[in-house]
Amino acid sequence: MDHLADFIKAKRKQLGLTQEEFADKAGVALTVIRKIEQGKDNLSLAKVNQVLMLFGHVLAPTRNTDATRNS
Repeated sequence: MDHLADFIKAKRKQLGLTQEEFADKAGVALTVIRKIEQGKDNLSLAKVNQVLMLFGHVLAPTRNTDATRNS
């Protein structure tokens, strides 16, 4: 989840938005943005994708390789 948290936080900061402004723009609750940026693992996939769609991305399955495997 750290990669997702880092990605979302960096993109939000590139837009110059606070977490609250970003949540409003994404159409999700502020708690969703906070959970994502904190790397929480109990996230709604639909909500995460709703946020990612602002950047033209969605979560998708990828092959678990040594480079991406969590130890």
